[in-house]
Amino acid sequence: MLDLISKYKSVLLFILTFLGVYVILSFAYSFYLNFEFSNAFYPDYVTHKVANQSKWLVNAIGYNCTTEPHPDEASVKLMVENNFVVRVVEGCNGVSVLVLFTAFVFSFFQGWKRTLLFLVMGGILIYIINIVRIAIISIALYETPQYTKVLHDIVFPGAIYGTVVILWLIWVNGFKKYKV
Repeated sequence: MLDLISKYKSVLLFILTFLGVYVILSFAYSFYLNFEFSNAFYPDYVTHKVANQSKWLVNAIGYNCTTEPHPDEASVKLMVENNFVVRVVEGCNGVSVLVLFTAFVFSFFQGWKRTLLFLVMGGILIYIINIVRIAIISIALYETPQYTKVLHDIVFPGAIYGTVVILWLIWVNGFKKYKV
């Protein structure tokens, strides 16, 4: 048994680190969602900010976009040209993607400075991509509502998760060079 553990030490370390960081950050995020910080930001601060930053970008592109709290669920409604096109729910704010990204990066730890720098830079990129993703899907659903399912279920999740995978590949490639 000790031979197996010794043989697969790096794999076990990866799995335990990934799961440990993922569970800790998921519990912290769950606590954040369940803790009532303020009623000023509905449904929660991050989702509220992401919706408003997406609205700003849609307006900057040249469409008239407004937001309002959804009356029936914990989300923010985005309207393009007075048409309700998307609802921004907690799952759209990108935090769960950042948790997954962080857990993976910590699993290939490269020292505090290097790891934290990559997490901050990667996190900022993921956050920006998410804002762009929500803005573009809002415009796309306004312009081509017949493609709602394929855009929402395939194209736009692919954009955010594709970005994460590319960042992971960059990180693992750097990890190999860093370890040598």
